[in-house]
Amino acid sequence: MIYDYPEQLLADAGVMVIQHADFDGMERLSAVLGADILSTFDDPNTDVLGSCARVEEVMIGEDMVVKFSGCAKNEACTIILRGSGSHILDEAERSLHDAICVLVAAVKNHKTIYGGGNAEMRMAMAVSQLAETTEGKQSLAIEAFSNALR
Repeated sequence: MIYDYPEQLLADAGVMVIQHADFDGMERLSAVLGADILSTFDDPNTDVLGSCARVEEVMIGEDMVVKFSGCAKNEACTIILRGSGSHILDEAERSLHDAICVLVAAVKNHKTIYGGGNAEMRMAMAVSQLAETTEGKQSLAIEAFSNALR
């Protein structure tokens, strides 16, 4: 938290100040900018200070937010959901949470389960290969089953 006089000194020097940041917000900002959280400013080294290409205030809906672009590390981000009502936003938030959980599980397990008809297409390929090695009328029936799987 920065008080009025230090804020004025920083503003005079062209430094943007964020007031009333909670600790979770500071940790996320530290992760994005590649910075360390400092409790004093006696001797900040350049290796503990974060950086980004652009900092700006933008209006999203009725709220002013601070947007950081071109960040050094990009180890965190904010996703803003907007909708016509709380019911829609609640559903969007649940869907987003589910999608993020799937991504986290895939990254942790290093395994991917393909969907969207992948199992049926693989079975169709295997059955089609069997039809190529089978002779007679049976190959026609096997190929028809492969087409049905596709």
